[in-house]
Amino acid sequence: MAETFYITTAIDYVNGLPHIGHAYEKIAADILARHFKQRGKDVFLLTGSDEHGIKIQKTAQERGISPKEHCDETSVEFKKAWAKIDIDYDRYIRTTDEDHIKLVQWMFKELLKKGDIYKSSYTGLYCDGCEAFLSARDLDENGCCPTHQKKPQEIQEENYFFKLSKYKDRIIEHIKTHPNFILPEYRAAEILNQLENIEDISVSRSKKSVTWGIDVPNDEEQIIYVWMDALSNYITGVGCLEDKELFNRYWPCDIHMIGKDILKFHSIYWIGFLMAMEIELPKTIFAHGWITIDETKMSKSLGNVISPASLMEAFELQDADSIRYFLMTTAPFGKDGNYSDEEFKAKVNADLANNLGNLLNRTLSMLLKYFDGEIKDFAITDCSSEIAKLAEQTAQDVKAKFDSCQITEAIEKVLLLVDHTNKYVNDTAPWSLAKTEEGLKECAKVLYNVLETMRFAGILLYPVIPNISQKIYNQLGFEDIIKNIKLEELEWGELKTGKIASKETINPVFLRLDSEIAQDKKK
Repeated sequence: MAETFYITTAIDYVNGLPHIGHAYEKIAADILARHFKQRGKDVFLLTGSDEHGIKIQKTAQERGISPKEHCDETSVEFKKAWAKIDIDYDRYIRTTDEDHIKLVQWMFKELLKKGDIYKSSYTGLYCDGCEAFLSARDLDENGCCPTHQKKPQEIQEENYFFKLSKYKDRIIEHIKTHPNFILPEYRAAEILNQLENIEDISVSRSKKSVTWGIDVPNDEEQIIYVWMDALSNYITGVGCLEDKELFNRYWPCDIHMIGKDILKFHSIYWIGFLMAMEIELPKTIFAHGWITIDETKMSKSLGNVISPASLMEAFELQDADSIRYFLMTTAPFGKDGNYSDEEFKAKVNADLANNLGNLLNRTLSMLLKYFDGEIKDFAITDCSSEIAKLAEQTAQDVKAKFDSCQITEAIEKVLLLVDHTNKYVNDTAPWSLAKTEEGLKECAKVLYNVLETMRFAGILLYPVIPNISQKIYNQLGFEDIIKNIKLEELEWGELKTGKIASKETINPVFLRLDSEIAQDKKK
């Protein structure tokens, strides 16, 4: 059986509609999933929606519908958004799914039976944005939640609590002895600092405060609190309770892909739950940064929330490749990135149209002009040339970068190969070589080298820009579906003799974004 690779995203709270901040994470996870499929792994990608809690209850009340009806409608919008940007997930889980409700209640009962959950009265500071109780040391100098910039409410309730403090030392030890457990590595120090004063956490809420959630078993006055509910989706999604074969096949999770603002809940709360349940821990939790808009954090109140669909409409994009590419290259993955219309246009025009697309287009045009679009027998080169060695080395470098979730750096490796190939064309000047009979043979070899390098680039960039990569592959004369090509089979010399180009087949694989149209749409 193939080696497995299980990757999850955070499940999105369906209180609002999907925006490019949500998309950023889903694209990253999708790229990793596609890459490891290229490496022959049996991949499972889980995403979904978080559908319980007070905010959804209030939103549904304002709309005059039930919380479930609101969730049904909004989750469809998320699914549509992910289809539009080519997120190829294996399951879209909803916390209102029956198998998830059963699992959460089973988990609650097991922890109650073990004595790791107990009931107690509690007075605490509750942030409805985080849906979490905060301590005074969690707040900023103004007494506000640093994420949501509002003061938490003081709430007194009788709730069920999980003995998180019991697992504090084990969690600390695990983080210290597993350097890849929290990535980027510098995030681990933040979590170790938070663990110093960790307390037991509430895992239920009184129905006097919130009614929309999973009922606590055998207690009609309480619902199970959001973090036990939401975090457990990662084991529900691969059949923990109802499909042991599936669960044993994919668990433990290889990567939990999440935003930096919810790292505490994943690397402390979730790990405590799993330790208490005696379930193996995930291998890596990767906390990515945020996408800002014109250097400002996205906010509904500021009116600067951008959806993937509106971006595609504004720039009249046929597919989402340019959005996927830009979001993954705007900043090193893990750091905060920024979106602006001007940066978006400049980067995708320079990299996808001018650099990648133009290199393919002008090389195929020369092949058509000098050789009637045909790869000649005397054009075929072996893997001993400098450019062939660089192409094969790039494939190895890309794999190494993906192994540590360095998505941006992996893309940069391929772009460096494209840059080198552009320079190679300018240095060898095939248009000059073609002027003599002797030079014509050398010209054929140069064009072969360039086109074979483009094949490498298309395959290596497929996880990021699947539609453009398929066009590149087709224009090189291949009819295969590019996603079925395995990286272990990627070696120099697959481009064979024969006619591959004609006037009808040579088309730009990515059209430059029309700045005038974009500006009109923006206005």
